[in-house]
Amino acid sequence: MKHVPTRTCIVCRESKQKSELIRTVKKSDGSAVLDVTGREPGRGCYVCKSGDCMEQAIKKRLFNRAYKESLPQSFYDGLKTQYSSLGENGK
Repeated sequence: MKHVPTRTCIVCRESKQKSELIRTVKKSDGSAVLDVTGREPGRGCYVCKSGDCMEQAIKKRLFNRAYKESLPQSFYDGLKTQYSSLGENGK
């Protein structure tokens, strides 16, 4: 039986299979990237693909806690733009 990696959503704190989550990456220049491949370099954290979790993470600025620093509004604006361009449920 193949090992299936699990990660925890920073919003709902549920442990899910990596394929059920979206990885966000903070680049060294401070910008945000939605990592759909799961292989981007940089510090990453995971959010459920459901729109509710991503919206709450942006609204409540939960990435500040995940990345252990105060992030500018431009970081959140970039994530929101990228997530909306992915379409329904982050797919």
